Amino acid sequence: MTTSATGSRPWSVVFAPDSFKGSIPADEVARVLAAGWGSVRAGDGLILKPMADGGEGTLNAFEAAVPGACWMPVTVPGPAGVDIESSWLLLPPTEDAPDGTGVVELASTSGIELLGSDRRPWTAHTRGFGRAIVAALDHGVSRLVLGIGSSASTDGGIGMLTELGARFTGAGGAPVPDGAEGMSGVLAADLSGLRSLPEAGVVVLCDVTNPLTGPVGAAPVFGPQKGLTADDIVEVDAALVRLARLLPANPSDTGAGAAGGAGFALLAWGAPLVPGAVAVGDLIGLPAAIRDADLVITGEGSFDGQSAAGKAPDLVTRIAAAANVRVGLVAGRIDRTAELGRFAATMSLTELAGSATAAMSSPQTWLHEAGRALASTLGRQA
Repeated sequence: MTTSATGSRPWSVVFAPDSFKGSIPADEVARVLAAGWGSVRAGDGLILKPMADGGEGTLNAFEAAVPGACWMPVTVPGPAGVDIESSWLLLPPTEDAPDGTGVVELASTSGIELLGSDRRPWTAHTRGFGRAIVAALDHGVSRLVLGIGSSASTDGGIGMLTELGARFTGAGGAPVPDGAEGMSGVLAADLSGLRSLPEAGVVVLCDVTNPLTGPVGAAPVFGPQKGLTADDIVEVDAALVRLARLLPANPSDTGAGAAGGAGFALLAWGAPLVPGAVAVGDLIGLPAAIRDADLVITGEGSFDGQSAAGKAPDLVTRIAAAANVRVGLVAGRIDRTAELGRFAATMSLTELAGSATAAMSSPQTWLHEAGRALASTLGRQA
């Protein structure tokens, strides 16, 4: 809506930040900013719509943004080879998904953070992610939303597909082991037992564009952070090339190399990959919330020239501009040479705290202060 609010009546303020990566998740950023704002303007309507792109924190963002979302516990085989307790999120029924939507996050089932410093480049797998997807399907959801950021493995998604009913065999027709080790020995793939996609389909939130194989594929680009050496990368990339010949998907498709090849495996299942932030915004009702708002507050850990390239603050700002709604920006660090003219006000935690170290040591304190400062600054404007 067109902003015409003044201090004489309550405003509707939407808080739609991304996470401050390595510091604080998006849902907490939104809550703390809103608390700071509310300490100055207690009568305003504060709407939390934290953003995510499919990586760690996606479940929390949906839970904070969608009323009635319900945590569903599940035990899954973790990437370290032992069972772990995890959860998926059940969203309430909608017209498009009358039996609800299941949101499953690879990060919390097969993610690299689950390993700590103990990287397992050859044995880590995506079976936990697949097991959680099966749990959501067994519950009877109409639709799945799958976040595939923060993977621990480069197994080409065969662990996930195995849990969904596929069968991968090696020499003598024996099932292959988990992880990149097993993928390297795959000689045949039987997809006849794969579970069907739910009635309303699957949305895969993907924040990378890499193909499955080649110089910018899964192994060379993402393998080192998962523990692959230079020699390992050559071997794993060759294994992914062989796997690509066995599955009905195009290894050159955008995002096929995401999550160690799990993106490719999902394409083979028939699930499309979509830009994460855009899909999350649509699914949590961000455009409608902004249209009815007087002001939007967005942000991320570091705002610079690249932040205009499809990241959450850029998406939020574009939606707000189309609705003629003003936007405030909060970031841990703001590059003052970046394009900032789109924002009604900006707040840098580093500048508020006096240093990056001080801001990082107590981000909640300075986010709360940023919320207060924005309310004091923008709350006086008509």
